[in-house]
Amino acid sequence: MLEPHKNDVLIGVLALQGDFKEHVKMLVESGADAIEVRTYTELESVDGLIIPGGESTTMARLLIAYGLMDPLRDKISSGFPMWGTCAGAILLADSAPDLDRPTIGGIPMTIKRNAFGTQVNSFETDLSFFDLEGGDYHAVFIRAPLITEIATGVKVTASLSNGEIVAVINENLMATCFHPEITNDRRLHRKFIEIVANYKINKSDGA
Repeated sequence: MLEPHKNDVLIGVLALQGDFKEHVKMLVESGADAIEVRTYTELESVDGLIIPGGESTTMARLLIAYGLMDPLRDKISSGFPMWGTCAGAILLADSAPDLDRPTIGGIPMTIKRNAFGTQVNSFETDLSFFDLEGGDYHAVFIRAPLITEIATGVKVTASLSNGEIVAVINENLMATCFHPEITNDRRLHRKFIEIVANYKINKSDGA
């Protein structure tokens, strides 16, 4: 099998609301092609998708209004790679009890919105990722959610010092409760690019 190349993939960033421009910038700086995604046609053109931080209730409402909720669920069912950050992580959870609209789902986990409090309770901390080379990752938590329960098979990739789960991976789906797009550390973006590149190769090989 050929080795994946990051510039062979086009990654979309859902651009209905939230920090989408920052994610596009991080992807481009990491060597991938990236576009903002607002329509079904744009969604169909990309090899993977980032769902950014923002306001999860607003984003869920806009997904329905733009007719993207069911297409995103279909994509996930086919193995399509997605990465949800902060609000995006909420939308990829199968269960978000305090969200007043349905999630996209895909990751069998339960997540709690605003788990650490309001904007004034935002904080930064260093996280040890089990699958990320280069030492600790400095994470920024802003009105962040918390993953409270996961199903068997979901891999925990990072936890706080008290054991609370803040990052997971499930097949081609990543979720992080913090905002990697507002740091200078591109390692998580490069990891997602690698997942997308491998997915594209496997898909072209018929795997």
